Amino acid sequence: MKLKNLIYLSFCLLFLGCTNDAEINLKPVSITFNFSHFWQSTAVTNADFNTIKFTNENGQQISIERLRYVISDIVLTHKSGQIVSLKEHNLVDVTNNQNLSFTTSKSIFPGEYTRVTFRFGFSNQDNVDGAYADLNTANFNVPSMLGGGYHYMQFDGKYLDVNSMEAPFNYHAIRAVDRADPNNPTFLDTSLVVDLGAVNVESNTQINVKMNLYEWFSNPNRWNLNLLNTVLMPNFSAQVQMSQNGANVFSLVNVTP
Repeated sequence: MKLKNLIYLSFCLLFLGCTNDAEINLKPVSITFNFSHFWQSTAVTNADFNTIKFTNENGQQISIERLRYVISDIVLTHKSGQIVSLKEHNLVDVTNNQNLSFTTSKSIFPGEYTRVTFRFGFSNQDNVDGAYADLNTANFNVPSMLGGGYHYMQFDGKYLDVNSMEAPFNYHAIRAVDRADPNNPTFLDTSLVVDLGAVNVESNTQINVKMNLYEWFSNPNRWNLNLLNTVLMPNFSAQVQMSQNGANVFSLVNVTP
């Protein structure tokens, strides 16, 4: 028994560079990410869907009818410098109020982590056509003519056009593809790494993250839905602008033990 304890202690010291008894004695734990959604300072849930009630930066009134997006590639950097990469993903489905909370299936050692990040969407390496059974079932795939793989986000609704009539928008984020030469398309990884900063991981740690939906239409590109509303997936420039706007969408609310 003493030998087993010594081996565990040695592993902890090597892996995490533990410096205090609290970190040495604690066992690996899972962490939970909770996602909430706002329009500026106003909380948004699926109870707010299907009603024209939001106004974007361009002064256009909109409704939300569907919102779902994928996060992946959780990476934690321990204060010792050790990097822990969790190759997991989660489809946040606000429309159906599903997966707004996501607990990692892999455990990590408790302690002080100087940086915690996740990815909005998939990196090119992980964006492999047909690779994820749950996303296949959810019809989250991207057509093969656009390079296959998966959506990053489906954000659909209505807006009031120049005639004050309801018109649809499909703000769908994917890996950008330039098909100017259909026989030789070029791709750009427009996924986003979201940096939540430092987090102290303990047992039952809850990392609370919010998405400000307003930002998708505002900064740095003021979005005019009269010009960019549907058929945005094959629009290389639109996908780049979405990625630029997404840099300000997520933020850390707080961390609770």
